[in-house]
Amino acid sequence: MRVLEAGAPATGGDLTLRSVTAMLLLAVIWGLSIPATKLGLVTMPPLTLTALRFLVAAPLLMIVAFDRLRVPRRALPRIAALGVLGISLGQAMQAFGVEGTSASAGTIISATIPVFVVVFAALRLKQPVSVLQGLGLLAAFAGIALVALENSGDATGSRTTLAGVVLMLLSALAIAFYYVWSVQLTEEFGTRAVAAWSTLLGFLALLPFAVWEIARTPFQITAQAMWVAVYLGAAVTVAGLLLWLYLLRKVPARVAASVQYLQPVFGIAASAALFGDKLGLLFGAGVVLILAGLALAVANRPAPKEAVPHE
Repeated sequence: MRVLEAGAPATGGDLTLRSVTAMLLLAVIWGLSIPATKLGLVTMPPLTLTALRFLVAAPLLMIVAFDRLRVPRRALPRIAALGVLGISLGQAMQAFGVEGTSASAGTIISATIPVFVVVFAALRLKQPVSVLQGLGLLAAFAGIALVALENSGDATGSRTTLAGVVLMLLSALAIAFYYVWSVQLTEEFGTRAVAAWSTLLGFLALLPFAVWEIARTPFQITAQAMWVAVYLGAAVTVAGLLLWLYLLRKVPARVAASVQYLQPVFGIAASAALFGDKLGLLFGAGVVLILAGLALAVANRPAPKEAVPHE
């Protein structure tokens, strides 16, 4: 995806050591998102962990965007709707999906978000889908089927279930919808303002459900879970956004977008190291198909001018 701050140039300069380092750091930060979520879910239920993540992220984003927070009241219902979709629903379903999949399967399924962006961009922004992009979509869905069929467990006994795969796909759909439908708002009010307000309002909408879960579900507040919440909120959501915007000022958008090919690599490697995920032939074939489908789906595609990244 292409994410531009209002007034930022669409292209950047040559690659430098600093920009390459930033790209690798962003790939690592976003790639570790699903394995980190899996760690947090060991002792904490999904809604509670998601709420804690955005309890960290929302104030930080408000600080980051403090000089750009003014938006007309008429825009707040639309921004709130995006927040409910991308934060309350998208991220909560992702947490439930991670609970029902191995960390490796969750990581590679979440990598399909840009593929769904192509579909929604065609519907919302009237961007045509070429034959190659259509083949990419089919390849990605075939890869998801293979990953689901693998059903491999990790050393902790977590297995990939059909319900987990469906929830991960629904999460990817919700987040992709959020990306594409945020384009008009970010063009009008800027990426940081939309990110800050949608995150805050989405968090507030999620909060009652998290409180309900806390009242009904026994869990442990551990240092590991708290560090995961801080990592997801401060690093994945806030630092990820700032790194992304930095890259788009320094390198061409198509170069910055190559980060999405590296994320699953780091995520799957971390899953194997942390959880002992056993990656069989079906899983490997699924990964190849999904990454190939991603490459075809986003190749030579005119991207939305702005979107708000929430990994």
